[in-house]
Amino acid sequence: MSTQPGAAPRPEGIAGSSFAGPFPVGAYAEKLRDELRKRARVQLFGEVWNFRASKAKIYFELRDGHGALPCSMWRETFERQGLQLASFTDGCAVVVAGGPDYYPGSRTSSPSFSFDVTGLRIAGEGDLLAQLEALRRALAAQGLFEHQKRLPRRALPRTIGVVTGEGGKARDDVLAGLRRRGWAGRIVWAFAPVQDRHAAPRITQALQDLAAIEEIDVVIVARGGGSLADLFAFCDETLCRTVALLRVPVIASVGHHTDRTLIDDVAAVSCSTPTHAAESAVPAHPLESRAALARTASALEAHGRRAVVGRARHLAALSRAPAQAIARHRVALHQRLKELRAASRKRVAADAERVTRRAQVLERKAGAAAGAQDRSRRATLDSLAAALAAHDPERTVARGYAIVDDGAGEVVTSAAQARELGDVRLFFGDGDVRAKIINNETEDRSA
Repeated sequence: MSTQPGAAPRPEGIAGSSFAGPFPVGAYAEKLRDELRKRARVQLFGEVWNFRASKAKIYFELRDGHGALPCSMWRETFERQGLQLASFTDGCAVVVAGGPDYYPGSRTSSPSFSFDVTGLRIAGEGDLLAQLEALRRALAAQGLFEHQKRLPRRALPRTIGVVTGEGGKARDDVLAGLRRRGWAGRIVWAFAPVQDRHAAPRITQALQDLAAIEEIDVVIVARGGGSLADLFAFCDETLCRTVALLRVPVIASVGHHTDRTLIDDVAAVSCSTPTHAAESAVPAHPLESRAALARTASALEAHGRRAVVGRARHLAALSRAPAQAIARHRVALHQRLKELRAASRKRVAADAERVTRRAQVLERKAGAAAGAQDRSRRATLDSLAAALAAHDPERTVARGYAIVDDGAGEVVTSAAQARELGDVRLFFGDGDVRAKIINNETEDRSA
């Protein structure tokens, strides 16, 4: 391995080391590339994972149950073999031909190793995805997808357990989501690896530890985005069975919204992002509830104030009503009194005039009627006086007759009554005398 002319001076090597060098890294990287390209061209088979395409090349990982190999292929070569990008997806079982290659990188680009694919054949659907679908169907048939979804969830949990990677962004997203809600409860963290063969048992243990804490109301399992291969730990059968049988509801947020792992099926809620998972863990939204409560309290206070002021004004108006009514009635009474007085005076004057006229008429009628009656009465009186005078006993006595009584005023009208009395009194025109009956014999005048 030679040094190029004009290159930087080579530093001294490590004292005591028997290795050759030190060599410039660029020269070593190019040598490594040359050595890898000399390796024999072989055929490999496995399943396609994390497939992506650019304008010039396609990239994917070739996996089986024991290992993985990054692969790249010129797109022109890919299409020349009659393959379509739409039919080439994750999970395809393929046979590839090629050999190892190495890109040495530069000052501004990163080095990379890949298996340079020069030939490719699709061999069918991959076993890993088929096994995953079979496990999904088995868990569904056993009812493990329903248990978590039947668990009640508190609208405002007091303690939330979170399983996530200690250094991942999912932790910050969960905290941001809870702060956005305005939640002020307690968080119990259970950090665990979220990507490798150790992830599934550690996550399982973390979930069991959190479920053993009685105060925890809900558990969030959060992991950021990645390829399906990176998320394969969340398809572990033991992990999924543990989640399905936990006493507390589990909210899963694994990968992007397009990813669907088995834990998303068995969890109580499946969210697309850790932030969404945090918001789902606190359905009540304390910030909005406090704001709504403040608005309601403010509105209630305003309504109460308006109601009190309105009723006070109404009461004030009612308190003035009696005085106004009395004043109004007083005015009406005064007016009626004036009208009554005027009517009375008018009526009295009319009655007086009518009485005067009536009196005048009566007076004229009385005057007219009085003359004729007086003359009639006078004539009657004169006739009665003449009749009375004709029967006056004194005039009879004056003509020579006498009136006999018994001395007590009782007139004696017969001789027998005189003989029986013996003494009588005689009234003449000029006075009376006492007389004594001498002859008591009875003379029969009829003889």
